Amino acid sequence: MTLSATATIGRDRYATRIETGDHRLIADEPPANGGGDRGPSPYDLVLSGLAACTAITLRMYADRKAWPLESLSVGVRLHRGADQALRIERTIAPTGLDVAQCARLAEIAEKTPVTLALKHGLPIDTTMVPRAPGSSSQA
Repeated sequence: MTLSATATIGRDRYATRIETGDHRLIADEPPANGGGDRGPSPYDLVLSGLAACTAITLRMYADRKAWPLESLSVGVRLHRGADQALRIERTIAPTGLDVAQCARLAEIAEKTPVTLALKHGLPIDTTMVPRAPGSSSQA
């Protein structure tokens, strides 16, 4: 599996163009951080990825089991605890399932790909490629 994304920022504080696959979006910071709030913040994007991965994986699991899952909502919230450590709280609200099915989905939620990546961390290898002013910003 190889996935990629490219983020490009110019002098426009802090609106950033993101390209991933055939999709284009904007990330930004809220005004309180000096941005224009033209798109989700980087943390918003991370949380969105976790929520979407959870919802999609649980939908796939319920479909394979032929369970009567009508809908599923996944809420995630990033906060700093009393110990100053960042934590993500995730709330999953399925409709149409019994208690045992909900319990099984809770177990599966802990094993979704993005959940595991966030919990266990990923190595990040960084390469710096300086460019002359005025040159193309495409990687």
